[in-house]
Formats: sequence, structure tokens, C-alpha cells
Amino acid sequence: MLEAARTILASIFLLYSSWSDYKTREVSNSVWAIFAPIASILTLTELFLHDPSQLLFYAFCFGLTAAFAIILFYSGGFGGADAKALMCLALALPFFPERLFNPLLEGGISPISRILFPITIFSNSVLMAAATGIYMLLHNILWHKKTGRKLYEGTLEKESFAKKIAVLITSCRVSVAKLKEKWHVYPMEDIEETKEGTFRRKLVVIPKDEGRDAVVERLATAVEAGKINDPVWATPGLPMLIFITAGLIIALLFGDIIWILIRSLLG
Repeated sequence: MLEAARTILASIFLLYSSWSDYKTREVSNSVWAIFAPIASILTLTELFLHDPSQLLFYAFCFGLTAAFAIILFYSGGFGGADAKALMCLALALPFFPERLFNPLLEGGISPISRILFPITIFSNSVLMAAATGIYMLLHNILWHKKTGRKLYEGTLEKESFAKKIAVLITSCRVSVAKLKEKWHVYPMEDIEETKEGTFRRKLVVIPKDEGRDAVVERLATAVEAGKINDPVWATPGLPMLIFITAGLIIALLFGDIIWILIRSLLG
């Protein structure tokens, strides 16, 4: 019952936080303030009653997961809510709930899942996020074929190959009007005036909330002045929490996908 309660608790809070992040791009700190203590009480109660020997592994799992989440946050790879979600998962589901779930894929429970289940959830979420890159790539190729326009126009052609690929798998062409309307869509290019008085377009690999509106305004002004063509590169910026939630569901139903792929490759 306690294991089921922990799994249901984690699922409910992740689903709610994913919805909140998608709708508003914000998750209230009260969500984690409620999630964390309830998760801790349920897990500690279960371990004290049924398997006290696992308490040390519980502390190890939380400590390592918290350190990993904090490093990702300060390196810019994670948002604050994403880091808090991963830490709360370490409190609620430190180990794979084997008494509740038997993954549909054979050998789905990896050694890591048994002692560091949040890391398995994270690796699954990264794979789900990467899958959107394939969709974006195909979408952009079809756009290029359909319109006959270049993927990178003007000074964008001079951008590095790495930047072009990063934008190609994370973004698509969006009209400036839509950028103004959809506040959660982030421009992946910017424009600046050179010393010679000409305009230079440049790609932005990591979009930020700070200064977004100013970038959109610069792009809109340039389009209206005929300096650049519409549409421009932009990304919908799906919240990582959605992928973390998907990573949990996939882990429970199918297991550790990376572990399964490695086993398949090694035979």
C-alpha cells in the first residue's frame, strides 16, 4: 500500500506540475513544498517498517540525485522546477517499485533502476526530448521542399555548422506575428546592426526568458522594414517536466530504455 501510495503521489504531482508548466511556464514552489514532505514520510515509514537496511541507499539516492539536479540547474541544462521535480522523485521513488510493476520489456529493470530510479526516469526523459528533434528535423526538411526557400537565409548562412544543426532539430519557422501572440514560443535568432549600418542575423542556441520581448521586437522591426524575411526561427520550448513525466510512465511500463538498448546491442 505504501509503495502504491508513493507511486500515485509522484504521478499526480508530476502530471499537475507538467500541466502548470505547459500552461503558464511556471510551477509554484508550494507544489514541491507539499510533495517533498509527504514523499519523505511515506518512504521512510515503509523503509522503517519493512526494510531498514535500505535507509542508507535511500540517503545515497537522494544525495546523488540532488547533486546531479543542482549541477544541471547551474549549468543551464535544467530549470528550477525540473531540478526540484527530480529531487522530489528521489524522495518518493528512490528504487523501482518492483512489487507493483513488471515492465513489459524483458530485462527492463536495470541495476541503476534498483538503487537510483530517478536517474532512469531522467535518462528516459532525455530520450523522449531527443525524439522531438527527429520530428523537428523532418518538419524543417518538408518546409524547405514545400516552399523552395533556403533553411538559412542572408547572414545566417555564415553561422557555424553546430549552431545550424542545433537550431534545425529544436526549432522551426514561425511568423513574427505568432511570436508576438504566443509568449511561450522563443526566437532562436536575433538581429543586430553593424558599424556599417547594415543588419546581421544570428542564430541563438539557448533562448532565455530575459530579453525575449526585446528580441521579438527587433525581429518585427526588421521584417517591417524589409531587412529580413518572415518567418523566423523559433522554438515552442516544451517544458522538460513533460518529458520527465513521460520518462516516469515509460520507466514503470517498459523499464530503463537505455539499459534495454545496451543489452540488445551487446546481445
